[in-house]
Amino acid sequence: MSLDVSTELLEKAERGDVTDAEFAECVRGSLPFAWATVSRIVDDLDRGDEDFADNVTPPPDELARGQLLRAMASDAIRGGMERHFGVKLAFQNCHRVAAFRPTAVDGDRYRRFISPVGQLRNQSPALRDC
Repeated sequence: MSLDVSTELLEKAERGDVTDAEFAECVRGSLPFAWATVSRIVDDLDRGDEDFADNVTPPPDELARGQLLRAMASDAIRGGMERHFGVKLAFQNCHRVAAFRPTAVDGDRYRRFISPVGQLRNQSPALRDC
C-alpha cells in the first residue's frame, strides 16, 4: 500500500473534498523517507543559484527505497509533492531525484536529465537491480 489513509480522509475523498494540503500531509506521514529526500533537495535548490538540485545518495534500506519509488511512480503523489514544493521533480534510477525550478522545465539541463542519454549515462552495474 502506498499511503496510510485515515478513515476521515478516505471519507472526504469519497465526497471529493480533499485539499492539496491534506493530501500532502498524508504523503508526508505515509512516505517519510521520500518526503525528507524531496524536502532536502528543494532546500538545496532554494539555497543555491542553480536551476536544479538532485539526490545522488542511495536509500539506506529497501523500505526507504520502496517509499521513494512509490512517491515517484505515482502521478498523483509526485504531482502533489510538486505543487506543495513549487518544483518539477524528475527521477532516474532507484534514488536520483532532481528538483527543477519551474522556469527551468524544458531548459537544456532538464531535457538532458530526462533524456534517454541522461538515463543511460547514469547507469552502473551497482544500480542494475536497485
